[in-house]
Amino acid sequence: MPQVENTEEIIEAEYSEIMQKSYVDYAMSVIVSRALPDVRDGLKPVQRRTLYDMYELGIRYDRPYRKSARIVGDTMGKYHPHGDSSIYEALVVMSQGFKKGLPLVDGHGNFGSIEGDGAAAMRYTEARLEKVTQDAYLADIDKNTVDFVPNFDETETEPQVLPVRVPNLLINGAEGIAVGMATSIPPHNFSEVIEGLKAYLKNPDITVAELMEYIPGPDFPTGGIVTNKDDLLNIYETGMGKIKVRGKVDIEKGKGGKEYIVISEIPYTMIGAGIGKFQNDVYALVESRKAPEITDISNQSSKDGIRIVIEVKKGADTEALCNLLYKKTRLEDTFGVNMLAVADGRPETLSLKQVLAYCADFQYELFGRKYRTLLNKEREKREIQEGLIKAVDCIDLIIEILRGSKNVKDAKACLTSGDVSNVTFKSEQSKKDAMQLSFTDRQAQAILDMRLSKLIGLEIEALMKEHEATLKNIAEYENLLNDYKAMTRRIIKELDGYVKEYSSPRKTVIDNVAEAVVVEKKIEEKEVVFIMDRFGYGKTIDVNAYEKNKKTIDEEFKYVIPCMNTGKICLFTTLGNLHTIKVLDLPHGKFRDKGTPLDNVSNYDSSKGDIVYINSIMGLKDKKLVFASSSGMTKITEGDEFDVAKRTTAATKLNEGETLMAVAEVTDDRSIVYQTKRGMFLRVELTEFPMKKKAAVGVRGIKLSPGDEVTNIYVIDSTDADSIMFKGHEVVLNRLHHAHRDTKGVKK
Repeated sequence: MPQVENTEEIIEAEYSEIMQKSYVDYAMSVIVSRALPDVRDGLKPVQRRTLYDMYELGIRYDRPYRKSARIVGDTMGKYHPHGDSSIYEALVVMSQGFKKGLPLVDGHGNFGSIEGDGAAAMRYTEARLEKVTQDAYLADIDKNTVDFVPNFDETETEPQVLPVRVPNLLINGAEGIAVGMATSIPPHNFSEVIEGLKAYLKNPDITVAELMEYIPGPDFPTGGIVTNKDDLLNIYETGMGKIKVRGKVDIEKGKGGKEYIVISEIPYTMIGAGIGKFQNDVYALVESRKAPEITDISNQSSKDGIRIVIEVKKGADTEALCNLLYKKTRLEDTFGVNMLAVADGRPETLSLKQVLAYCADFQYELFGRKYRTLLNKEREKREIQEGLIKAVDCIDLIIEILRGSKNVKDAKACLTSGDVSNVTFKSEQSKKDAMQLSFTDRQAQAILDMRLSKLIGLEIEALMKEHEATLKNIAEYENLLNDYKAMTRRIIKELDGYVKEYSSPRKTVIDNVAEAVVVEKKIEEKEVVFIMDRFGYGKTIDVNAYEKNKKTIDEEFKYVIPCMNTGKICLFTTLGNLHTIKVLDLPHGKFRDKGTPLDNVSNYDSSKGDIVYINSIMGLKDKKLVFASSSGMTKITEGDEFDVAKRTTAATKLNEGETLMAVAEVTDDRSIVYQTKRGMFLRVELTEFPMKKKAAVGVRGIKLSPGDEVTNIYVIDSTDADSIMFKGHEVVLNRLHHAHRDTKGVKK
């Protein structure tokens, strides 16, 4: 058996180096081929491929719409094998006028809304190219203006870059997140950007400050107001910075002296879910009583534009409210600028001038390649035309050559080199004349292809005029290619044509606006009265209103407590917890107005325990409270201990299974009466109970027999004539004999 040589080769490599190289390759692929736009055409690969595919499919602006699914499928199959969702998303965004300063796709159907509604599925929508896309983005792509490269499977070719005639990177802006970097370029006004490019073409030494005379700042499709004009120069010089944008606000008068804050333009960053979040933020300001003057907010936006209406109370300070909205909501927001794009095959953060410089160089390249291609075609036409004109002068000889030739090859040889060896002539003179012929191959072929109708006088005259036009074109193209200034004038002329047809007025105002200042309103401290009905609805009323209706209020309401409007209300519950409520969080009005459930303004949950006692922080100051539980455990605590910052805290410590049954103020003549399930009553002076902290359990107030438990606790004073009914007979509480704590009491 012959020995088989082992051809395997083992390559040793450092694992970390392989991982590093692989990651760098991946990162560069994402940066260059997916996430970042090219500075020349301002398009990401997915956008470029989608537009080119639509061009290839013939979906022009003056032709019928085609299904988006067809466009997406064709693009994915030919050029962009990264999933249909990214292609359709790019198609949708390029059609949305509220995102793009210059939409490149004409969408038909539901392509989403400024309020964040998504586009319909691609099977339902249709699209075609916009006219400007054909005129300024895809024109002359067939004139060898850009290089074509193989697609992902090398079955098709695609353009490396589109022959875009305008600085699209600035006009439509860009957003993208790559690996370790991101781009964020705001959109600008179409005509302003072109004027800036023209200024650069005329003077390449122009400064950024001078360019900003033509391009003063971004022009967002949503309008709004840029408030930091002075910062823009540094942003455009460095390519990085923050632009502050405000919505446009107007004050409208309504009936009865009411005023409305109307938002007609929003910051660019609020597009989508930001509008809903803005409304929620306004609700939160109202609920937290930071903007109590706001009574309603409604989104009345339509196809005609944005209209968010905020209704305010009569006499409200609308300027202060607007400042509050600027400060506390996204009505004023920041757009982070990072002018990162792929330039010369690598990512680079560019200044305004650098972007225009790359675009200008690209225009010279496009026009140079275009006119070189046209020049070559005109030279070919000139060669053929000169041959045909020369042929007309000796047409009889050419006919004789054709009749005397056995095949086209012999005739062509005679026309190009005077080879008469295989051609039969009628006369020797014709033979001598034929030997003098020296047409080029292209001219000879044109003569052979010429129809006899070309010999008509008018046709010959038209040929002469066409030849004159060809010579004129050649002179023009050669002049453009050899004269830098002439080429510049031609570029500027085309740019002027785009401005004339596609310019639009600026939407965003550029200005220096003072930062919104919110002055916290100093609340005038005053005494009010907290009232709560038997259903747990509470509110506050003025002291005067209480004094006028004192008898009715005292009869109808369960709790009536004087307090300060800057203070707190304390709720003690059967679970032993203390819940505090800011008085300002409670509704204030007339005593007949409906209050609010205390559950809504505190952590108190009425389904998990009942209220045992309510007082204000002011009412607890320098007071003592007695706490008694269902097992008879009792203590006295200083009221000042309950002046806490927390919304919920433990008011007393309870043993397992216990509930807090009574909380009351302590005075020298007060006593506590315990009532048990077996009919035991015990009256004890409060002076017998020790002072304890709120976290303590307390001491035993009554000694219970096995199986017995406390059912009621009463805190009385010596003047009380309170009585209760027990087993059919009356028990007067203040007639019970005083006893010591931790005794059994008397049976009734």
